[in-house]
Amino acid sequence: MPLAKIITGFKFTFRSLKYRNYRLFFTGQSVSLIGMWVQNVAMGWLVYRLTSSATLLGVVGFAETIPILFLTPFAGVLVDRWNRRHIFIATQLLFMIQAFIMSFLILTDMIQIWHIITLSVFLGMINAIDATTRQSFWMEMIEDKEDLGNAIALNSSMYNSARLVGPVFGGIVIAAVGEGICFLLNGISYIAIIIALLAMRLSPKVQEARKTNFMRELKEGIKYASGILPIRYTLLLLALISFIANPYLVLMPVVAKEVLGRGSQVLGWLVGCSGLGALIGAIFIASQKSNRNLDNFIFGGAFITGIGFIIFSISKLLLLSLISVFVISFGIMLIIAFCNILIQTVVDDDKRGRVMALHVLALMGMTPFGNLMLGSLSSRIGAPHTFFIVGIIVVLGALAYRQKFLLFH
Repeated sequence: MPLAKIITGFKFTFRSLKYRNYRLFFTGQSVSLIGMWVQNVAMGWLVYRLTSSATLLGVVGFAETIPILFLTPFAGVLVDRWNRRHIFIATQLLFMIQAFIMSFLILTDMIQIWHIITLSVFLGMINAIDATTRQSFWMEMIEDKEDLGNAIALNSSMYNSARLVGPVFGGIVIAAVGEGICFLLNGISYIAIIIALLAMRLSPKVQEARKTNFMRELKEGIKYASGILPIRYTLLLLALISFIANPYLVLMPVVAKEVLGRGSQVLGWLVGCSGLGALIGAIFIASQKSNRNLDNFIFGGAFITGIGFIIFSISKLLLLSLISVFVISFGIMLIIAFCNILIQTVVDDDKRGRVMALHVLALMGMTPFGNLMLGSLSSRIGAPHTFFIVGIIVVLGALAYRQKFLLFH
């Protein structure tokens, strides 16, 4: 392939970086995400070092995610009412404060498990607002709607690249200087995204005065989303995937040890293949030329995800299991990203915050319960049978989604 064609393809895949505001966001967020993954690794290690309790690991994870379920719909109303950049900056400052408090408590040897749980709940509350704001902010950074899918895909590739780099770096820092420095580094990393947000040049937007009360606006957003069939069915499929398929990594230690008869090294390979599949999926999405036929991509992603789970459930071979995990993560990435793009292109801007709050709820709010369900089901019937059931349900969900869209067209 000629060098000129390779360069042209590279520029097209990364075309959203031509926008100054998105370029600033991409740079600042790249630093911040690595810091976040460093903190995530340190958090798990810290909890287990203090308590030696797998149960408390789950409690801390649940404490961090459960506020998303209850607060996200209300966050959507706030995002539609207030300046989104100002909210975004505020959430980054609060993330920074949380990290610095954790770092101080650890470095002064005052940290206790109740501190961790309380600050995890606080982190979850910030996340509920931040995730909704983030998903509503794309259209303010991207001038051409045709490049929206590319920007979302590049963000996913950035997230998954950080997922590969951050935990490794975090492990090195923990071994060298302890968990407190990990939280300190994460706090410092938020400076990059705050500077990027302050440096953006955004078109002034006229905020219409709200004449209705808060709860009425919330109900209006839910009614609007349920009344537009592409948004309704896309959110339902996303919720299904987030509940039953997205949490599958929680069972990887069981697969590595009991199904494949291997140790922690193979666990690392399985998780690594998951990250690689998601990263390749994000690059594939970024290379798409337009936002057309999004429902076909969503159906295809769900269908291959289900087939990947079925093959994974019967595999006893390491290579086949690694390929299956790659396919599963590739498919889930297609579902998540293309669902986001479809909803973003359909929704009216004055209701974007409330609809994207429902998107965040479907994507993130279901996962804690999915973790509990998969763990409980696996303990009863085993991981292979659990994955087989997941695969069948995902395939049926894909077919139902496809049928609904055929009827809609």
